[in-house]
Amino acid sequence: MEDIRNYKIKFAGLKNGKHNFDFDIEQEFFQLFGAEQEFDHAKLKADVTLDKHTTFLEFKIKISGTVDLVCDISSEEFEYPLNTEIEIQVKFGDTFNDDNDEIIIIPHNEMDFNIAQLIYEAVSLAIPMKKISPNVSEESLQLLEQYSPKEKDTSEIDPRWSALQQLKDKE
Repeated sequence: MEDIRNYKIKFAGLKNGKHNFDFDIEQEFFQLFGAEQEFDHAKLKADVTLDKHTTFLEFKIKISGTVDLVCDISSEEFEYPLNTEIEIQVKFGDTFNDDNDEIIIIPHNEMDFNIAQLIYEAVSLAIPMKKISPNVSEESLQLLEQYSPKEKDTSEIDPRWSALQQLKDKE
């Protein structure tokens, strides 16, 4: 049974230096977060390297495997290869703070760090916005491009607004 506590890495008691951990990530992992996913049948592996220093921790998380996506064009389900990597520093402070994308601060008295949220976010960000099956033909893609709405050229200012622009420029 999947539990968020399965992704805690206990660093207290480890010697300074590099330590490796492996996690198998399947669809049940993503259900722990309660959000609806854009993919099914996740078969991923997270290779985690913890480089412990005296005053901080460095995590390097490599996630690889496959997820099943539904093509935006053909509605066909296809297997999408996923490879992503994140690096994060964990420093010690008075209170927890994850406002920075590259540095997380945890309280001094913590003895472990849970990487589940990092894995979840890395996988979610690695899923492409446009999901196109490798089985979609080049001809279909060209037709789609041909009939897709085009962006309007907004470089010309509507003459009705030019008087307002002149007022604004005087300020």
